[in-house]
Amino acid sequence: MTGVFAPRIPSPLTGLAVPDAAFEARMREVLRSDVEFIALIGEDLVTAGGKRVRPLVTLLAAQALGGRPDSPRWDGVLRLSVCVELLHSASLLHDDLIDDSDRRRGQETAFRRFGNVVSVMSGDFMLARLLGELSTMPGSPALTRAFGQAASVICEGEVLQFQVASYADYSFENYFQVIHGKTAALLELAAQAPALLLGAPEAEREALLTFGREYGMAFQMQDDLLDLLGEEAQIGKPVGGDLREGKATYPVLLLLEGESGAEVREILERRAAQPGDVERVVALARQEGADVRTHAEIRRRVGEAVAALGVLPPSPAREALAALAGREIERTR
Repeated sequence: MTGVFAPRIPSPLTGLAVPDAAFEARMREVLRSDVEFIALIGEDLVTAGGKRVRPLVTLLAAQALGGRPDSPRWDGVLRLSVCVELLHSASLLHDDLIDDSDRRRGQETAFRRFGNVVSVMSGDFMLARLLGELSTMPGSPALTRAFGQAASVICEGEVLQFQVASYADYSFENYFQVIHGKTAALLELAAQAPALLLGAPEAEREALLTFGREYGMAFQMQDDLLDLLGEEAQIGKPVGGDLREGKATYPVLLLLEGESGAEVREILERRAAQPGDVERVVALARQEGADVRTHAEIRRRVGEAVAALGVLPPSPAREALAALAGREIERTR
């Protein structure tokens, strides 16, 4: 179970266990169903691929804790990485429906293809299957609590995002809670779950939790920055999508505090519905330095993530985790 996972991620992954054919085979086994529509959605999940960042973090964290792919305990680590991906995939099935998305990873979304009921119930099926997997693992009570807590935070973040847009209740506090739920909570789980499975010292679990949180926050902030200031050809979608949904991301919140705050709030509240609204906010972000300040905050959080790993002994896996977080500083899509 070794090899190079994703060439776009500048990590020293050669010789490390990563999500590969064994991972996919385990996913197929867990998602097996006699119901054709559920089976088709499960197969799409396996074959569509994607970056597999979350299970990659789980596998790397386990190796940073001393886990070895040739040890008897590695099957539990592999199963755990599948559970992490199932929670992520279930949330995406629900998100696509909520966001009325047409495509996911280059394919038609499940709810467009099969309808709302099939999509939602297939997501619930994945959650049920991951609970079954967790029930047979060492440390099952602690793992189940961790997965349950992460799932509840994900749900709260998604709902809060709509609540903030509905009430125009823009604040950094709300923004950080939203992106923690959207992204960081699952990466926290992905990073710390191996420590619970392998019985690692509490200091190492806390270090991995901190890594996952700060990496996740940086990851989502970079996504949000690209949504406003990225190149459409690179990010694969029109810029300004968050503005059109009434979402105030970090650079926009910085503008709300500045001299153009009243103008930017009006654009947000009308959801960038007038011609030139998005372009105006982009120009203001560059003019007032919101882009530079956002980049600085992303770099700070990446630094916090990498620093947290210092509790762990030096290893190729620790280096790979640090490189994964560092990628956010320069990511362009």
